[in-house]
Amino acid sequence: MLHVLNPIPAESIRLLVFDLDGTLINSQKDLANSINAMLAQLNRQPLPEEIIAAYIGDGAGMLVRRALGDPEDGHLVEDGLDRFLAHYREHKLDHTYVYPGVFESLDAMRSKPDGSARSMAVLTNKPIGPSRAICEALGLSPHFFQIYGGNSFATKKPDPEGLNTLIAETGVAPQETLMIGDSDVDILTARRAGAWVIGCRFGLSSHTLENIPADCLVDAASEWATALNLANTPK
Repeated sequence: MLHVLNPIPAESIRLLVFDLDGTLINSQKDLANSINAMLAQLNRQPLPEEIIAAYIGDGAGMLVRRALGDPEDGHLVEDGLDRFLAHYREHKLDHTYVYPGVFESLDAMRSKPDGSARSMAVLTNKPIGPSRAICEALGLSPHFFQIYGGNSFATKKPDPEGLNTLIAETGVAPQETLMIGDSDVDILTARRAGAWVIGCRFGLSSHTLENIPADCLVDAASEWATALNLANTPK
């Protein structure tokens, strides 16, 4: 079900930027399994998958830090991150899948109302290596002119550096840009860049969406195109 706060002007949107985990793909089980593999190697008790899911959104380093209980020992976090990534590289596609409706929505949103093409990209806090590998394996890569990860820049979302870079690369204005994500991190990134934003209530970090208002909230990826085309619909 759509919840529209500010109708998005579809005719002016030229760039679509998508988060990855919890937006395009459901990677919860593979991330949780790799976190618990890391914890087991460190002789720690496993965590419930739902708890680990609540830690996702700010990059692999923060995910590991939270899973370890936010320790002061930086070496422990680094060791945990290395162990997590080593396991995740091998198991990142065991259970991960593209959310229903994603491919159809990407096709539907590719063209503006006047028929001209929109640019589409991925901006995630997930490390760039597994991000691109997952997009390639699941058939997402052909839809995007660029895929940036959490180590593509000196900063991560919610710093707008990555989104600003994509805006500059496509030569559009911030108000011609729409970001789609499942967390307050994505909403804040869009706001800081001056872009529009859709929040995905079906995602892994959807519990954070109430922290900052999005322009529109959706319950399924199949609603993205509808949300974008509600420009002239009353609130």
